[in-house]
Amino acid sequence: MALSDDEVERYARHIVLRELGGPGQQQLKAAKVLVVGAGGLGAPMLLYLAAAGVGTIGVVDDDFVSLSNLQRQIIHSTTGATEKTAKTVSASARMHDLNPHVKVVTHHTRLDASNAMEILSGYDIVADGCDNFPTRFLVSDASYLSGKTLVSAAVGQFDGQLSTFKPHLKQSDGTPYPSYRCLHSDIPPDGMIPSCEEAGILGALTGVLGSMQAMEVLKEITGIGDSLAGRMVMYDALSARFMVTKLAWNPDNPLNGNSPTIRDLSAFR
Repeated sequence: MALSDDEVERYARHIVLRELGGPGQQQLKAAKVLVVGAGGLGAPMLLYLAAAGVGTIGVVDDDFVSLSNLQRQIIHSTTGATEKTAKTVSASARMHDLNPHVKVVTHHTRLDASNAMEILSGYDIVADGCDNFPTRFLVSDASYLSGKTLVSAAVGQFDGQLSTFKPHLKQSDGTPYPSYRCLHSDIPPDGMIPSCEEAGILGALTGVLGSMQAMEVLKEITGIGDSLAGRMVMYDALSARFMVTKLAWNPDNPLNGNSPTIRDLSAFR
């Protein structure tokens, strides 16, 4: 996919990278990425994906901008909060302002069992920046069932985690890559883990993890560097410490184990 003169100038700092170059930038232009959530994680991720020149970026969110979002959701504005603008509309406007070469597809809806497979079908890679476990499990299962690579992150008050999931593919030893259900087999009971609304969250933390998510998406598109599939990055903001741990495939997990019980999204209906 050829780059225009304007794009060559815009992406000049990418193109001079030996690992990326013109061919890598063309891969970014041809890619289609779905971002679930235009909140704390989605905001920086969407901005960096747009700035990087990812050709088609879908954003799914059913919420509206509010003042309490602006401490961390940097893609939105005070005007958007005052006017109660849909987050998909607010994000799309900012992304187009940043890079008019990017096509933004907005899905102003809540991702659920009735629409997830259809929405995911239009994209190559899924990036999950949602803020609740039911949606996180839904996105994980739908990504596997549709054969899509998933870059998933989650944050707490002062810490976060990030991984890439490719459970539809095999590792070099022939075993499947782990799925999100190898990490957590099922949705935690309501109230076990407080939401950020209840517990609070340091705004800049979401910027760190959301930017890292964008980095992993760009790596998956272009094939540069080492994938996070089979590994997880954990970040403790208060101690400024990163830790990387291996994730193992669990043959008993219900999604891509030896005897899977999840074959569709009916459990979410």
